[in-house]
Amino acid sequence: MRDERVFRITIDVSNVKSNEDLHSLLKSSLNFPDFYVMNMSAFWDAITGLVEMPINLTFIGWDSLKELLPDVTATFEKTLEQYNDYYPNHACNVIYS
Repeated sequence: MRDERVFRITIDVSNVKSNEDLHSLLKSSLNFPDFYVMNMSAFWDAITGLVEMPINLTFIGWDSLKELLPDVTATFEKTLEQYNDYYPNHACNVIYS
């Protein structure tokens, strides 16, 4: 069976300065719906039921963002790990650079 998902999405988070900035960028980059409320609960709902995640997802500038927003980035990384655990047939290879 052929995987019809987008092969790769690259998101540059170098200019992200807040949790709100990150969610706004995710919303536009991953084509979340207009009603996305920009929090982690809504992020989970979006990736598990509203959009298809790409096969490969690369974040540019993640290391700097981890220094600026360590709690936010840790939660985000854990959420994507859980997504891959729960949905192995739709797993998303995430690269943080």
